[in-house]
Amino acid sequence: MIGMRLSRRALTFLLCMIVALCCAAAAVPAALAAQEGPVTISVPVDRCPIFYQDADTGEIVGIGVDLMRAAAESAGLAVEFQVIGEETLKDALDNERYDLLMPFGSAIASASSRASVVSDNLIQTPFTLVTLGKRNLSALNDLRVGMPHSLGGVAETVRQLYPGIEIVMYESMAGSVRALRAGAVDALLHNSYVWSYVLQKPSYSDLRVQPSAMFSMDFRAGTLDTPAGRAIIERLNGGIAALSDTRRQAVVLDYTSRRLYRYGLVDYLYQYGLILLLVLMLFVSLIVITLQKIRTVRMEQAEKMRRLIDHDPLTGVYSLNGFRKRAEELLRAHPDVPYLISYNNIKDFKYINDTLGRAAGDDLLRFWVDKSMETLTEDEAMGRIESDHFAVLRRVGGEALLIRDGEDVFAPVRNFFIDQGKGNRVQICSGIYVLTPKDYQQIDVDHMLDFARLAERKVRDTYKDGYGFYNPDQWEKGKRAADVVSHLPVAIDTGEFQVWYQPQVNYDTGEITGAEALCRWNHARLGWLRPAEFIPMLEEAGLIFELDCYVWDRVCQDLQRWNRMGLRRSVSVNLSRCDIREGGDIPGHFCDLIQTYGLTPDQLRIEITETAYVENPALLIQTTVRLRELGFQVEMDDFGSGYSSLHMLKEVQVDRIKLDLYFLTETGDPEKGRVIINYMIQMGRSLGMSLIAEGVENVAQARFLQSVGCSEMQGFYFYKPMTVQDFEHLIENDDRVPPEL
Repeated sequence: MIGMRLSRRALTFLLCMIVALCCAAAAVPAALAAQEGPVTISVPVDRCPIFYQDADTGEIVGIGVDLMRAAAESAGLAVEFQVIGEETLKDALDNERYDLLMPFGSAIASASSRASVVSDNLIQTPFTLVTLGKRNLSALNDLRVGMPHSLGGVAETVRQLYPGIEIVMYESMAGSVRALRAGAVDALLHNSYVWSYVLQKPSYSDLRVQPSAMFSMDFRAGTLDTPAGRAIIERLNGGIAALSDTRRQAVVLDYTSRRLYRYGLVDYLYQYGLILLLVLMLFVSLIVITLQKIRTVRMEQAEKMRRLIDHDPLTGVYSLNGFRKRAEELLRAHPDVPYLISYNNIKDFKYINDTLGRAAGDDLLRFWVDKSMETLTEDEAMGRIESDHFAVLRRVGGEALLIRDGEDVFAPVRNFFIDQGKGNRVQICSGIYVLTPKDYQQIDVDHMLDFARLAERKVRDTYKDGYGFYNPDQWEKGKRAADVVSHLPVAIDTGEFQVWYQPQVNYDTGEITGAEALCRWNHARLGWLRPAEFIPMLEEAGLIFELDCYVWDRVCQDLQRWNRMGLRRSVSVNLSRCDIREGGDIPGHFCDLIQTYGLTPDQLRIEITETAYVENPALLIQTTVRLRELGFQVEMDDFGSGYSSLHMLKEVQVDRIKLDLYFLTETGDPEKGRVIINYMIQMGRSLGMSLIAEGVENVAQARFLQSVGCSEMQGFYFYKPMTVQDFEHLIENDDRVPPEL
């Protein structure tokens, strides 16, 4: 009986939940239906030309009104505008008579702490400073700035951008101007479009707009975060997305190029003064004003032409001229910020135009700009120098930023045509110049671009893509690299290269199960060179294959000698990503080696780094499959070192995974690291792969690995890399690791 009562209660609860879910699902459609009539939008009308009331008709008009009407029309919404009655947007949000409010920069809470939701951005609105006369301002963080009280939300944004700035709020624009003239503040801040109207007032002719914008804010509509509000916003966003940049610019140009300010009696008295008493002087004054208006119109037209000259018509980013100006502005405004300039070029872009058509090439350039602008901030800039050449002024962010840009920008651009199922991989060469303190003292953007272009040309001349750096100290590094690379044939012939071995052990039994072959270079003039130095040099010069062939051959000679001594062993050798090239036959090369020295395939384990699988998966998979078909064991080296190769484990089978113990280092949460290692081992075994951990440095790591099922290990805790003689002596005399290290 108790069980039956519980079942009935459970059934009742389930039915209630179903009804509740159905009601919730119906809420949004109901909200949409409720908004089929005109949508009421409340706006302030004291911000001409953004929002104002036409003096003749009383109709609410302006840039914001026209943009919103166009977006609403595209979204299929009828809208009507009314004057906001509350003092602030926070107060107005709680008034349920308004369907939408404008303008918002971002979502804010209402006065009663209710959440809001905002639309997509209609247009970026620049904010600039106005000073009394041609005054030179000090650093922004040292300024005392006046603003109308209605811009309270903007004031919060300014304080976040410039923590040291002091902001004084005034009831009106007139009060702000009086404070500026009295010296109570250093400058006034407002929307640039509003300044274009306000400064038409004759009595404000002594005010001057500073040439560069402090920042730009989004221009959005908003409402309370309710089902009805979200439904309107979602629908409106569709109309906003349909607005073209040309339409937006036409609306702004229409309002900012005409004289909207109407003189009142006070304005006429101020403008003409005693001139009204004398007809002749009045006539002369009218002529002067007319000429001034003509001059103003010409200046405005010149400014429009300047903007056309400073921006690239295809992509919308700066032209060379515009990039040069913007870079100078940013460097002067941020003298303490470390910057770099990169010069980027698509290899063989003309062949893309010839093969796929100029329209496809233009689409690629626009896509590149779109992906780049998603990562750039307001104090960074991008310009199209010419054709497919782009320059970027970027904050210095270290290797992590370069990796992130590679993933977020360059990888999608490289795969642009591949993702469309046509064409080949796009190759991009980038040269990077890191600015020096001298560059901030004597700003010469063209000079910096020349340095970055030299670095880009160096990358392009290597017939590869990627990026390279130009810096004064790089010349010495370049000379050393040239010396090292040119000496390679002599070093191989004279025996400067040595093959060392690092033993691999079974921690359960103490047995030495194999070794990894490592290369050491005792340069005749420079002494011992670190592998981390000479291997990248040889890879960049395209000569690493010669060194690897030498190492593979010496390893096979050692294996042959050990076989004759009855000391049969297997050795892991490294296969560089640069060794696997189109048209090469790596599997055939290894087959020739074992036949020459009378070895079996199981004596050579082929290690391929995890990053190589990520960089060129198709060719790596093909090579791996062929090696395994010939009987060689293939290992994925450095697994877990920072790149995601889980997809590759699904695509290709390897025989053994070499775990990188990055997750067991002292940084981060050690418990989480152990959990990750544990599951990596379980995953490898479930996929039918054996495992070995490299980089084991202490007994705690060794015992943990043993406890989670990984007994094969390699690292300094057991043995450091050793010469062939020391390794041979080790396996001749004692095949086991000492029980206590």
